[in-house]
Amino acid sequence: MNEEIRVLEPKEIWNNFVDLNAIPRPSKKEEKVTAFMKAFGEGLGLETIVDAVGNVIIKKPASKGMEGKAAVILQSHLDMVAQKNADTDFDFETQGIEMYVDGDWVKAKGTTLGADNGIGVATIMALLQSTDLAHPPLEALFTIDEETGMTGAMALQPGILEGTVLLNLDSEDDTEITIGCAGGIDVNIKDKYKPRKTKKGSQGYQLKVRGLKGGHSGMDIHRGRGNANKILTRLIWNAQRKFGLRLSGFDGGGLRNAIPREAFAIVAVKNGKAEAFEAYIKEASKDIQVECQTTDPNMVIELTKVDAPNNLMSGKKAKRVINSLYACQNGIYRMSPDVEGLVQSSNNLARVLIADGKIEVQCLTRGSVDSEKMDLACTIKSVFQLAGAKVKFEGSYPGWMPIPDAPINAIVEKSYRKIMGQEPHITACHAGLECGILKKPYPKVDMISFGPNIRGAHSPDERTQISSIQQFWVLTKEILANF
Repeated sequence: MNEEIRVLEPKEIWNNFVDLNAIPRPSKKEEKVTAFMKAFGEGLGLETIVDAVGNVIIKKPASKGMEGKAAVILQSHLDMVAQKNADTDFDFETQGIEMYVDGDWVKAKGTTLGADNGIGVATIMALLQSTDLAHPPLEALFTIDEETGMTGAMALQPGILEGTVLLNLDSEDDTEITIGCAGGIDVNIKDKYKPRKTKKGSQGYQLKVRGLKGGHSGMDIHRGRGNANKILTRLIWNAQRKFGLRLSGFDGGGLRNAIPREAFAIVAVKNGKAEAFEAYIKEASKDIQVECQTTDPNMVIELTKVDAPNNLMSGKKAKRVINSLYACQNGIYRMSPDVEGLVQSSNNLARVLIADGKIEVQCLTRGSVDSEKMDLACTIKSVFQLAGAKVKFEGSYPGWMPIPDAPINAIVEKSYRKIMGQEPHITACHAGLECGILKKPYPKVDMISFGPNIRGAHSPDERTQISSIQQFWVLTKEILANF
């Protein structure tokens, strides 16, 4: 199946991408891909370093005539978001990604594609393999765990790299050159409850929300797409008050940086209110589908009868939990007053799991202004503390402050105009790139980010554009030749 990918141009990138995607590499499970990259560098006879956490650094001498130039760091991350459709049978820890060509796009069968950031990795591999390209000394930095904590970038030690410029190949729009990004923090909520037996005369139901587009909780948050956790909470909140609905379990969302596409709950209502409850869900679903018809046209809300659940949360506790979930900020919190069109702060209600006496909720709060990011995180914390939950802030990472007049910006802009025939859009993004973290051990390194078109990242709709990658390859070579 993946052989049709190998014949695409530029073959230098696509063949590496196929090889890379044959290696399981979900976040936190990068041992195999780290070994793969180590063998790759050593196979080229290049200096190859694996640091204490699993980051891989491969160094290549300058091409002839550019030996006196300062080294350039090329950076991408090895891990990928592991998301699949509910009806797709796939194990990200043992299987390689199954890809196919659809017109001008490469897609995966029912899973994330791994173009984020696999195309960047494959491009750097192609540069390390090259024998006829003009370039200064290269230092390839392949980090781990970018998608679930950026622990690779955080653990990088000073002194390993000598470059004065870093090219981050982790952007997803070929019309943009990124010179800044948002920081983030995980807001993790935990609580407990004592399950109670279901009284006789109750009807059980599974209430499910599915078919939403989802996407990247930074790059796609401004698109206003539905959050399955919020939609399901809305239905439960109203049903609690109208019909005395009781909650048995809630399972929604997955990864902290992916907008939830699916969520379901197991609930119970008294037999005498079951018919009215079913009618309510039917009518409320119509309203929600109308609200979301532009952003999530394939959304489905399903109500299925099941046996009355054995364990229920007390009505008082359930109301507190659902109140907190309903009140939790989700989506854009504030737009930047300084950069037109830039989301300055946001929150993603990413994961909700209620089962067997345990309650776990996870949010990823992002912000370009650190004080505002923390203010939003504290707002969310206060909401859940009112319900008696314990809240921890974890995995905080800084934003990347733009430097508009950095020398690397002029080099990239000049190369872009020559190759693309148009002016680039110089911007900051709401995603969490590693540049801000890498600035700490390497404060004097100028950084910039660019990449080809990738759409639907962090969801099974992820795809990358073949023609865009062709231009991206030419642009990358042009930039390196101009140092």
